[in-house]
Amino acid sequence: MNVEFEKKLTIPMDVKKMFPLDEAVRIVIENKRNRIKDIISGRDKRLLLIIGPCSADNEDSVIDYLLRLRDIQEKVEEKIFIVPRVFTNKPRTTGDGYKGLLHQPDPSEKPDVFKGIIATREMHMKAVKESGFACADEMLYPENYRYLDDILGYTTIGARSVENQQHRLTASGVEVPVGMKNPTSGDLSVMMNAINAAQHKHSFIYRGWAVHSYGNPYAHAVLRGYTNSKGRTRPNYHFEDIETVLNLYNESSLENPAVIIDTNHANSGKNPFQQPRIIDEVMNNRKNNPEIASLVKGFLVESYIEDGAQKIGDGVYGKSITDACLGWEKTEKLILNLAEY
Repeated sequence: MNVEFEKKLTIPMDVKKMFPLDEAVRIVIENKRNRIKDIISGRDKRLLLIIGPCSADNEDSVIDYLLRLRDIQEKVEEKIFIVPRVFTNKPRTTGDGYKGLLHQPDPSEKPDVFKGIIATREMHMKAVKESGFACADEMLYPENYRYLDDILGYTTIGARSVENQQHRLTASGVEVPVGMKNPTSGDLSVMMNAINAAQHKHSFIYRGWAVHSYGNPYAHAVLRGYTNSKGRTRPNYHFEDIETVLNLYNESSLENPAVIIDTNHANSGKNPFQQPRIIDEVMNNRKNNPEIASLVKGFLVESYIEDGAQKIGDGVYGKSITDACLGWEKTEKLILNLAEY
């Protein structure tokens, strides 16, 4: 192979021994996971709001942001269940640029995956201990999920990964709800096939082991928009789009039909300031159609402390170094408005 083998990475079991969870944290995580499952299944009628930075690049500002979320969660807890978006991997369309905390715990220094593994676990542990949230992360690399599998409350499979067999099979063995995004092409059958695969049992190879999964009945759809044949972004959060997914669910034997609307990415054309408007449209559609209300369980929102994005090295506290985000003042207004529906 035309690669240099730099070092053998510490296995997940050893990392967990280095940074173990105490019983109080385990109880919090189990409770939060059950609440998220209840929302996906429809047993809990609250909205699920998965919200946070495009990429969790800095522990101090991420924890600061989570503490702000904790305060507002207390105001809206009867209507909204918040799951902070703490995404420690950043997929890159071309492969260039900052790939997230896992690769570069310090964005200004060279990549160090071992330090990144430690940094991601430390950040998620600190998030639970200080904020009381069990957070969401993206499963960019299926083999890395074991480093965080005991601490996450929710995970997503991205638009470029949802067609991958290893992602689908790993999702079938995950204990938390998994949001399967539609692919960048917009082909909804790909997403539905991924959900079907994730909900069933499988035997496969994982981290050098022959394993058997039991299926994940809480795997569900995430609509994030798509890119057409001319390279232009197109949304798929409108009434007709959700109705199409509803029909696909009705034609299937899938458990727990559910849709999460990703309000950024192709749905907003990566304009984060469109996110409140998108939520308003979807919520009005929920109000006017009971089937849509039953299917749409919540939203994915990209938000941070400061509006917009910056270049690495600019040094603005709480401002995204990847995709632009909605700042805190607008975020707080968005959450409070959502609770009024």
